[in-house]
Amino acid sequence: MKILYAQETDWFKRSPIIQHHLFEILTLRGYEVRVIDFELLWARNKYELFSKRKIFSNSPRIYPESKITVIRPGIIKIPILDYVSESITHYIEINRQMKEWSPDIIIGSAIINSYFGAIAARKAGIPFIYYWLELNHLQIPIKQFRFLGKIIEKITLKHTDKLLATSENLKKAISEMGFPVNNIQVLESGVSINQYNPNNTGDLIRNELNINKDDIVLIFVGWLYHFSGLKEVLTELSKQNNPKIKLIIVGEGDAYAELKKLRSKYKLENKVILTGQKPLQEIPQYLAAADICILPAYNNETMRYIIPGKIYEYMAASKPVISTNLPGILNKFGLDNGITYVNHPEDVVWKAIELAESGTGNVLGLKARKLVEQYSWDNIADQFEKIIDESVKKRGN
Repeated sequence: MKILYAQETDWFKRSPIIQHHLFEILTLRGYEVRVIDFELLWARNKYELFSKRKIFSNSPRIYPESKITVIRPGIIKIPILDYVSESITHYIEINRQMKEWSPDIIIGSAIINSYFGAIAARKAGIPFIYYWLELNHLQIPIKQFRFLGKIIEKITLKHTDKLLATSENLKKAISEMGFPVNNIQVLESGVSINQYNPNNTGDLIRNELNINKDDIVLIFVGWLYHFSGLKEVLTELSKQNNPKIKLIIVGEGDAYAELKKLRSKYKLENKVILTGQKPLQEIPQYLAAADICILPAYNNETMRYIIPGKIYEYMAASKPVISTNLPGILNKFGLDNGITYVNHPEDVVWKAIELAESGTGNVLGLKARKLVEQYSWDNIADQFEKIIDESVKKRGN
């Protein structure tokens, strides 16, 4: 079967998440997958006014034997005009793929190219699946344009055969936009459970980062949004006189430069380690080196509906997790599955000290690990494959 997937982020530069796992696994099962992506971080690269269309063949991010073809339409590399030009080049590309490749199904998880994908699928008589990882319109950087994004989403929903959401809270939010709730299916994130060995001491990374065995190590892994709450955590760390508390931040993103400035301002070079983005295969080692995993994100419109994939990784590493009181996470995991909740990002530091002193971390970590063992990527991929096959058969009938 041929699957055309449309997204509006960088397939290569962003940390591997749900779509990378699922589509790469499907190629290992014999599916053909083409991804249309968007060079979201173009401003970091060598300056050019316009980028040409590029094709990346056999471009795995996670599974070496997988074969994904990534197609990147050209854009004008000027703020605002990048999205305007995307609406033209992605429209052309989707219709080109329909003529030259004839996919059996189109799946989208964004706004602009999902709309074009839904229209193209309807014209061709093939199904369109709208896969919501978050409330997409809230991710538009220019707030004044978010209402327009929501309008486009609602139009796309009218041409959608099946809608997938990553959490029950997100499912509810989408249904409130007018899509029939009985046609929304929750397909959660997963974890490569076998990559996480609860018995791994993490000594390799601790030695590499000059962290002592008796240090209390907190860790955050993932994209560094301004609403990730890490600025508040650094500020609170600056007030602590305890030299044994350390924080490892693994990832890049919008807030990276500001975090570096805060680290310097508060003279936290011996407490806060910024590693930058690391290959997915190295993440288990970094988590093994930590005592407590943190998610100090703001309880804003973006975060309250989703369950970040990093939560599953934290729990698979058999580590206690401290999270701000986010409704999506609380609704999914409850109060007694290894996650401890706080009201504000800065409270993470105090709660971490409390957990370390109480000695309950190991018990919480084991509870977390036991719960997520059922969320292997193979199991999630089985569900995804079934949804795709049923959608194609239903449309064919």
